[in-house]
Amino acid sequence: FMLKEIYEQPQAIIETLRGRISGDFNLIRLRGLNENLNFLKTVKKIIIIACGTSWHAGLVGEYLIEGISRIPVEVEYASEFLYRDPLISTSDMIIAISQSGETADTLSALKLAKQRGAFVYGICNVVGSSIARCAGVGTYTHAGPEIGVASTKSFTSQVTVLILISLFLAKLKKKITTAQFTSITKELFLISEKMKKTLLSVDNEIQQLSKLYEKAKNFLYLGRGISFPVALEGALKLKEISYIHAEGYPAAEMKHGPIALIDKEMPVIVIATKKGHYEKIVSNIQEIKSRKGKIISIITQGDEIVKELSDCYIEIPE
Repeated sequence: FMLKEIYEQPQAIIETLRGRISGDFNLIRLRGLNENLNFLKTVKKIIIIACGTSWHAGLVGEYLIEGISRIPVEVEYASEFLYRDPLISTSDMIIAISQSGETADTLSALKLAKQRGAFVYGICNVVGSSIARCAGVGTYTHAGPEIGVASTKSFTSQVTVLILISLFLAKLKKKITTAQFTSITKELFLISEKMKKTLLSVDNEIQQLSKLYEKAKNFLYLGRGISFPVALEGALKLKEISYIHAEGYPAAEMKHGPIALIDKEMPVIVIATKKGHYEKIVSNIQEIKSRKGKIISIITQGDEIVKELSDCYIEIPE
């Protein structure tokens, strides 16, 4: 089921976007946001609460919302948020993210935020679920049933909704030009086709790669900026599905401890795409090589520099 759902991601993203971007790519419609424009114009802080994979999607959302909308964002584990008497005000927006809409910790944290008078918003996949009913307003991802234990298409669908929210708020607060807005919304509709081609093109490479490293006991996943939460998500998938110990780390933090673990037995998966901090990630890869670590890189198509430094690489479109 998990493999089936990985290959359903391109269609899931189309379903998530359906009816939410206008034909001229200049307008986003999200239920619950369009009806609360006055509050959203003055929102002081956004708190995202979630667990597991949904928490990683929330971390991507933090980079997106702060980067595009310039609104402060905190991302909280729902279980920790619930038990630490958090500071919540009526000028805050709380976004609860859950695939099933039944995650107990997230639901309890959402109820607490509601009691404190915050504006609450749900992102989930299951229509009529507990979180959907508690939030009152929010967005369904429409990713379709997810049977596999580890969320895959739910993660990419949640990230898609968070991109829409960040664009919506950026436009409302005049933090983005019309040209930038339409450029990103148009690109969103190209993602599913790029994803479909990528899934088909990397299939054999991934099969070979997994045979090469099937005896590995530990993996390290590294990313910078918005790729850091993706590294965390990759490590979580390996733990959940293969029962192999894996850690996700910000690449810049590698030298503050984890580098001591790197040797010829340690495969390191590095998200080294051209977007953001590229020169820095190349420097991190060189540090790993000096320790004889095995480098598996995810690179932008046509990148010859990281390709030369890598033991294995997977190319993805820009």
